Amino acid sequence: MHRRGVGAGAIAKKKLAEAKYKERGTVLAEDQIVQMSKQLETFKSNLEEFASKHKQEIRKNSQFRVQFQEMCATIGVDPLASGKGFWSEMLGVGDFYYELGVQIIEVCLALKHRNGGLITLDELHQRVLKGRGKYAQDVSQDDLVRAIKKLKVMGNGFGMIPVGGSYLVQSVPAELNMDHTVVLQLAE
Repeated sequence: MHRRGVGAGAIAKKKLAEAKYKERGTVLAEDQIVQMSKQLETFKSNLEEFASKHKQEIRKNSQFRVQFQEMCATIGVDPLASGKGFWSEMLGVGDFYYELGVQIIEVCLALKHRNGGLITLDELHQRVLKGRGKYAQDVSQDDLVRAIKKLKVMGNGFGMIPVGGSYLVQSVPAELNMDHTVVLQLAE
């Protein structure tokens, strides 16, 4: 008859094996953390180099800015997350979108008495461009969308409503139910 490992000796042996596995797991985890830290440092320095090399292009060219934003989004970096920090200092993109947000608010408030707080993205784009002047940085509709998303932190006053193939910008704090949305889509 074959004897199984039961008793105090078997329990002690099992605990010793578990302790060794746990110790080895901790060593492996620490090695992985060190490797990940090195990779992140390399990535950060390469991204900083890219950003500083193409700073002017990012600030002036709206298509390039969109591509840069998409690249950052795919790797989980949000250059608009804060007005303070690396991206704001390096590129000034945080400031750009905050200034654009202020211009959007000004246009929406100026027209609120005429449109009730709803304006098409196209009209908003035209009016913001007109207000910026011909020597200012080019602004795309994607830039407007990103700035409006940043305005959401101020509450539910600003938002985007999809209507057909376009968007309406809502600048008044009001809940639109499905009936309102259907009416807007039909009116479009």
